[in-house]
Amino acid sequence: MSIVPAAAQVLAVLRHLARQVGPVQAAAISRDVGLPRSTTYHLLDTLVREGFVVHLAEERRYGLGVSAFELGSGYSRQAPFQRMARVPLAALVDRTGHSAHLAVLHGREVIYVIEERAPGRAPLVTEVGVRLPAHLTASGRAMLARLAQAQVRALFPDPSAFVMRNEAGPRSLSALRALLVEVRRRGYATEEGEVTRGFSSVAAPVLDHSAHPIAGVAVTFPADEVDAEQRGRIAEQVARTAGELSRRVGGVPPL
Repeated sequence: MSIVPAAAQVLAVLRHLARQVGPVQAAAISRDVGLPRSTTYHLLDTLVREGFVVHLAEERRYGLGVSAFELGSGYSRQAPFQRMARVPLAALVDRTGHSAHLAVLHGREVIYVIEERAPGRAPLVTEVGVRLPAHLTASGRAMLARLAQAQVRALFPDPSAFVMRNEAGPRSLSALRALLVEVRRRGYATEEGEVTRGFSSVAAPVLDHSAHPIAGVAVTFPADEVDAEQRGRIAEQVARTAGELSRRVGGVPPL
């Protein structure tokens, strides 16, 4: 399949802007995306005229515009990824016997977009639309572990960013980084009662073609019902589902 270079460059610029915590300078876009400065400025001028990018002249920075928001709103209305993920999540519930959910990262929080409840299991806090601190949830940790250190530092600049629920979990950037190193080494994330006492979760990231985390797949279960061997099997099934979803979106299956 042939690739149109200009289209690929435009998408690279938009994707890069979407990942930033705020507007950025053109020189930074040129450097990070790997485009000549002249090409970057031409692309930005076109995107500004079409409303996909806004130029903050006083700051000499560029950010996403209203047209980009409209695209995102259209995606939300159609919810194609959620539709794509629902059957694999239901299969995950069948294989594990425990409730599963899909979350996306939004700043320092995760937003739950799918919940598949196992038969006979009580409802969890992870209902659709609920937001929770990303550093406390298994799905959030799975996604944070795939971000660059600079992005994690920007999301958690000081101790006030570390919200607690049950007086458990990382309380500093150094503690979070140590936790994320372990998540990357192990290949999946866990949480033990940090969201809801008595419940544990295992999660793995869904990655796009550039290995950027677009979602987290997790299974939650009563901690006293699942031993270490069973948790290992659940983690394998979660990773299998995350890998399947990564492939469905043309991404990189997590290792």
